[in-house]
Parts: sequence; structure tokens; C-alpha cells
Amino acid sequence: MAAQDPYKRIIITLSVVIPVAVAVLFRVRIPGYDLSFLPPVYATINGLTAVLLVGAVVAIRRGKRAIHEALMKTCIGLSAAFLVMYVLYHMTSDPTPYGGEGAIRIVYYFILISHIVLSVAITPLVLFTFSRALSMDFARHKALAKFTFPIWLYVAVTGVLVYWMISPYYA
Repeated sequence: MAAQDPYKRIIITLSVVIPVAVAVLFRVRIPGYDLSFLPPVYATINGLTAVLLVGAVVAIRRGKRAIHEALMKTCIGLSAAFLVMYVLYHMTSDPTPYGGEGAIRIVYYFILISHIVLSVAITPLVLFTFSRALSMDFARHKALAKFTFPIWLYVAVTGVLVYWMISPYYA
């Protein structure tokens, strides 16, 4: 089993440590910094990630493995950059309550909660999918990518939707 999943321990550790660290850091407040410019930046990163994910799938279906690989590595880098900016913003800014009312409020919270839950789940999926490619285990990579891609795409797209929906309420 270890030969099939050489990165298994690291992936499991990161999949636990990252959401716990994010949750802990959300409770940390560092006053005196104005990072209010970050939400549109990291929303744009989410949007770009979504576009590049689709491009990566198109590339691999056309047999362009090098392009697929480059796009996927870019998506992983963008997701890491998003996470750092997201945490920094929340460590330096007060939470923004959603001000919508009625049915749109229910829609917002459905999108937000599903986005948060799936953003935790996507970490191990992406890392295991990527590790299978690194290990040249393309059959298992492809089998897992069929699940990873739509979830990652959903997380990226809903990240943009959440930003659009809450941006009128930023202070």
C-alpha cells in the first residue's frame, strides 16, 4: 500500500492541519493592517482557478498532458495563494455579516455552507489526485479526478458567488 500512496501520511496530515489552522487563525486578530483590498483579489483567484480547471480538463481530453499538468500546478498554486490571502484578510478584519433578506438569504447560506464544507473536503482530494499523477499512477489519478474536478470547480465558482453576494455589505 505504501508504494501506491507514497504521500499518504503527508496528505492526511495536511488535510487535518490546514482546516484546523484556518479555524484557529480565524480567532486571531491583528489590528492595524488594512487588507480590505483582498476580497476581490481572492475572488478573482477563485474565478481564474475555475477557468483553468476547465482548461486543464479540455487539455487532457485533447491529449495535451504537458498543458494539463502546467494548468493543474497553477490551480494548486492559486488555491494556496487564495488560502493565505483569505486567512490574512480574516485575521486583520472584522467579520462581515450578510445583509440580504428573504429567500436570497437562504440561497446565500446554502451556497456558503456547501462551499465551506466542500472546501475542507477538496484538500485531500486534490492532494491525492496530484500525488497519483506524480507517482505516474494515471489510472488511479483519472479515477479520483472524476470526483475531484467537479467538487473543486464547485468550490472555486461558489467562492466567487459568495464574494458577489456579500460584497455590498463590506464596511
